[in-house]
Amino acid sequence: MDTLIVILIYAAVLGGFWFLLMRPQKKEQKRIQLMLAEMEVGDTVLTSCGFYGIVIDITDDAVIVEFGSNKNCRIPMQKQAIVQVEKASSN
Repeated sequence: MDTLIVILIYAAVLGGFWFLLMRPQKKEQKRIQLMLAEMEVGDTVLTSCGFYGIVIDITDDAVIVEFGSNKNCRIPMQKQAIVQVEKASSN
């Protein structure tokens, strides 16, 4: 009987740890997927390298980002390299 109680306590503790550690990670993954799905041409993005740029083209898994005012500085990159998206103003 004591063994069963100990096993149940361990299961409850492990379940609690899983809930506290995995749930926020899943929530963050969903937020990032939604952010990337809503990204549009003209939005300002922050890359994982710390550069700000403007999205000029989007494909299924890649984007082309223009950096600075030099129109020749256009770099294709994976969508996973985007960490923040700021919507373009609709003025």
